[in-house]
Amino acid sequence: MKVKKFKATTMPEAMHEVRKELGSDAVILNSKIVHDGGFLGLFKKRKIEVLAAIDPSTASQSTIPTKKNKFKEAPIKQPNSPGADTAVLDEVREIKKWIQTHGGKESIFQGELQDIYQLLIENEVKESIAFEIVESVAKRMDDSSASRERILSEIQEEINQALTNCGNFGGNSFKKRYIHLVGPTGVGKTTTIAKLAAHAVLTQGKKVAFITTDTYRIAAIEQLKTYSKILNIPIEVAYNLEDYKKSIEKFASYDLVLVDTAGRNFKDKKYVEELSNIIDLDQDIDTFLVLSLTTRSKDMEEIFSQFKNVPIRQVIFTKSDETSTFGSMLNLCKTFQIGVAYITNGQDVPDDIQTASIQDMSRQIIGVEKNE
Repeated sequence: MKVKKFKATTMPEAMHEVRKELGSDAVILNSKIVHDGGFLGLFKKRKIEVLAAIDPSTASQSTIPTKKNKFKEAPIKQPNSPGADTAVLDEVREIKKWIQTHGGKESIFQGELQDIYQLLIENEVKESIAFEIVESVAKRMDDSSASRERILSEIQEEINQALTNCGNFGGNSFKKRYIHLVGPTGVGKTTTIAKLAAHAVLTQGKKVAFITTDTYRIAAIEQLKTYSKILNIPIEVAYNLEDYKKSIEKFASYDLVLVDTAGRNFKDKKYVEELSNIIDLDQDIDTFLVLSLTTRSKDMEEIFSQFKNVPIRQVIFTKSDETSTFGSMLNLCKTFQIGVAYITNGQDVPDDIQTASIQDMSRQIIGVEKNE
């Protein structure tokens, strides 16, 4: 048995190469979408990878059955040929290893629908969610020869509808006086809160104040104090609930009070309890959960579940400039039926923050640039 791997831009091109080299008797063992080339992991090209095989003993036989060969039995191997048996076993092991490595799954959908389903999986959309989206599009599309562009458009609309059903999307109007940002360590809460403050001061002319309860990191306090000086915003540090209430009373005349909370380890169950002891969740507040898009989807869900007793209004996703896959946004929104307020894409204050848009999010999820 001869086994060979082929790569081509499209499946017809791959099949042409298979027939050209192995003949029409070749058998396709597996096919898979891969991304090759590129520079430093960027600009990779999408290709089809096909694993094909041919039995040399049958490759020269006619594929048209005749009276002579129609009922011809395959030759029986003699037990005195250990070399041939070893070679066949080695090839079988090679095929098995390749399929285990590359995921030898059968196609679920036909043609471009399968390719786009695989694209969603590669963009880290959960398999169950990806299947639900593509299946919905497949059911309402009678034309199996539809172009990739049309199918992508239908997929995007399906994602748009799925996100619309999850909750509210878009920036906060700052109707409530107190805004709390919660979330794990290292997601960029302090920088995000500075961006929100700058937006409220510079574009809405609001009178804004800061409160920080992140007393575990001196650097966080100093960072927020720096922003307060630049924006001419007062700041108070709250070490406990009493300090927090005094700060609230002090800023009673302000239009908006932004509260930065400590990160800590999200797997520590005491964290949310301590958070409740420091801040008053019964005030006239909106609480936003800040999550980094560099975090694994499974960890995001664990983090959200950790805050199940906190009334989360919306999510803020950060560090979109540090990842190339955005399926985790769809996973989280659909799993917890929660909307998104903002998406940040850098460290610059106040520029690197965008109001969350369902259209823009769906483009990111399927890997389509905004200007396309």
